[in-house]
Formats: sequence, C-alpha cells, structure tokens
Amino acid sequence: MPLYICGAGGVGREALDAALAAGVPVTAFLDDARAGEKVRGLPVLRPGEVAAGDYLVGIADPSARARLGLLLDERGLRAVTLVHPRAVISPETTIAPGCLIQANAHISSSVTMGPHAQVHYNATIGHDAVLDARTTVYPGANVSGNVHLCADVTVGSNAVVLQGLTVGPGAFVGAGAVVTRDVPAGATMVGSPARPLRTRD
Repeated sequence: MPLYICGAGGVGREALDAALAAGVPVTAFLDDARAGEKVRGLPVLRPGEVAAGDYLVGIADPSARARLGLLLDERGLRAVTLVHPRAVISPETTIAPGCLIQANAHISSSVTMGPHAQVHYNATIGHDAVLDARTTVYPGANVSGNVHLCADVTVGSNAVVLQGLTVGPGAFVGAGAVVTRDVPAGATMVGSPARPLRTRD
C-alpha cells in the first residue's frame, strides 16, 4: 500500500525523516503548491490525484490538517501514524490514526492522542494527558500530567502547561510561555506566567 505525506514543507520533510528512521517507505509527497517537483528525491503530486493508499498530513496548521484529512478520507485513503524509533511511548497510551511523533519525544503513561495530533522533537507529554484532534506540541514543550489540550490547540516551543489544566479549542500557547491556569478557547497566551495576548476568531 503506498504511503503519501501530505505537505512538502518543513513538517512534511521532518515526517519523511521519521519514516526513513522507522524503515517505512514513502511513495510521494502531496502538495498543490509544489506539484510536479521533486522533494528529497520523491515526486510531489496533487492531493486530488491519488485514489488509494495511506497518508499522513505533515503540516503544522491545524485547519489545513483538518481540510486535507477530510479530502483524503473522502477519496478513500487511510490515515496512518508515524512514530520516530527514538520516541518513547509509555504503556496504556492510545494513539489515533494520523499522528506524528518525532525523535526524543516522551509520551508518558495512559496518554490519549486524537486524530492527526503532532508531538515534535524533545517534547514531553505527562501521564493521563488528553490531546484532542489536530493538537500540536512543538519542540521542547512540556505538557504536564492530566492536561487536556482541546482540538486544534498549538503549544509552542519550550512552553510549559502545568498539571491538570485545560487549554481550550483553537488556543495558541506561545514559545516559552508557562501556563498556570485554564486557557479559554481561541486565546493566544504569552509570557511567564502566561497571559492572554488576544483572542483569535
């Protein structure tokens, strides 16, 4: 079954790195903007050109992940997960299809990851955390135990979300921020302790 990485940008190429490290062959990238090119030796096709196979969306933006995942699901492709062999996945962890887990990420006990979630290099996810669909945890971030990241949340590089908190849907935690209280939906949080910068529509 062919495997396609949707997105030939930075995250897509990093997803290819994980696939190569895991010994998983990749057939092509899918990317409208770069269709007809070759990236890292692989052809780039349009997402609408493929009709069967497995896929992973290697794009940081949650809304793009939602749109492309729906498109490929409707075309009959199957979302799969890529885990770098140097990542640590602890027991009783549940990982939905379409997730990307990069090198040196540590997923602790009894974590739940929803569809198309991403945990990047050197990030840590504490015990019993719940990452809903399309959440993104950037390099070096620390999500403590019992945290709930709602759908489409992004946690920036080296940010910290303290124990037991909830980060509302679509919120963005800026790089280096330390979240000490629940975050409302759509908020952008910066600083230590984190304060709302603005609320996104």
